[in-house]
Amino acid sequence: MKKIFTLLFVSLALIACKSEKSEIQLLEEEFDNNTLLGKDLSTEPPLQQPDSVLRHVVYFSFKDGSTEADIQEVVDAFRDLKGKIPGIMGFEWGVNSSPEGLNRGFTHAFILTFHSSQFRDEYLPHPDHKAFGDVLRPHMKDVLVVDYWARK
Repeated sequence: MKKIFTLLFVSLALIACKSEKSEIQLLEEEFDNNTLLGKDLSTEPPLQQPDSVLRHVVYFSFKDGSTEADIQEVVDAFRDLKGKIPGIMGFEWGVNSSPEGLNRGFTHAFILTFHSSQFRDEYLPHPDHKAFGDVLRPHMKDVLVVDYWARK
């Protein structure tokens, strides 16, 4: 009888625990929805992730008349910005290799990493970034830019 009572008590306790969400679970749900206490977090660094970085992702498509040498000049000029503009913590690039065919004409992807939005905001109007635009502009067909705070 004692075993049945214990089993019944433990079962009821487990059911009660599963039916109520803890404060931590509620906060995690809000965090997952990019809101916390009504504040939109999509433009802020993630909470509880001090190692988060700001990714500045740039996609280019190039004009039909642009040669491989022209495109390489653009790639080299973009890569060189890391050594010219303070705050760029990382730079990587690549050419689309997706078999899905969903790239909408964008062939080249570039990712710049910043440790703060302030560094990104200083990069955008920087004279060397503007000079890079002068190298890019004659060859660029289209551009797409997405910035986001990396989350794990």
